[in-house]
Order: sequence, then C-alpha cells, then structure tokens
Amino acid sequence: MNNFWHSLGDLLNGAWFYDNIGNMFNYSVIVLGFFGLFYWLRTQKKLSDKAAKDPNQLK
Repeated sequence: MNNFWHSLGDLLNGAWFYDNIGNMFNYSVIVLGFFGLFYWLRTQKKLSDKAAKDPNQLK
C-alpha cells in the first residue's frame, strides 16, 4: 500500500501532470467563467428591457 501512495505522489508532483492536466483545468475554469459572464450579461439585458417597459416599477 505504501508503494501505491508513493507512486500517486510521484505522478501528482511530476511535471507531466502540471503541464497537461493543470493547464487543462485552468483553461476550463477560464472558459466556464466567460460562459457565465455572457449568460449573466444576456440575462441582465432581458431584465433591463423588461424594467424599461414597465412604467410602474420602482427605479
């Protein structure tokens, strides 16, 4: 069992892991953030348009 944990530690500390998996994770988080930003901007535009059409709404 000790060999398993040492092998796993060597894999996670290796340059291959960070060069391939680490960068992929970072890029995925960045892309997800942009999708979230565009989703929120689109939703905010719809809500702003709806508020502009309703004269009884508090602003």
